[in-house]
Amino acid sequence: MRLTGRGSREWIAMMESARVIVGVDGSHSSLGVVRRAAVEARKRDALLVPVIAWRASDDEALRPFSELRHSARGRLDTVLELAFDGLPTGVRTQPLVLRGEPGRALVATADRGDDLLVVGSGRPGPARQIVHGPVTRHCWTHAVCEVLIVPRATPVLPAGFDLAAEPVPHCHAGFAYEN
Repeated sequence: MRLTGRGSREWIAMMESARVIVGVDGSHSSLGVVRRAAVEARKRDALLVPVIAWRASDDEALRPFSELRHSARGRLDTVLELAFDGLPTGVRTQPLVLRGEPGRALVATADRGDDLLVVGSGRPGPARQIVHGPVTRHCWTHAVCEVLIVPRATPVLPAGFDLAAEPVPHCHAGFAYEN
């Protein structure tokens, strides 16, 4: 995970201001998590940093990395479009697409004591009702900052909309990403 453009005004602002980092996985529950993170960023007058981390699974190992990164960026764009019709109003936002394990990527991004890391409680299932998912557990046990775990909720989506079945928008809102 390497952020580029370190001399840029945006990079300097991101490093100097209070930050709310939020994990996004492209699921329906990501909508509630990113909305809650935006509320926290607004309350703290902080920079909102939605992060989606991607890695190649065994069956994707032969696909080009640029294709996998673009797919992850599309999932993040879709969540932001559904949650806010683009970017949240009244909140400075710097979306990030990072290559790596999601838990490690989030903890590496939320590397300051004054950061707030916002994650979902994990996917449902028999074992997940007792303990949080692996990404949430990793963040909770390894983060140097405060971690806010947002319970799973069913977001309101347009009738008949299926996030997984919809085509990925092609950089729909023109967001800028670092890799």
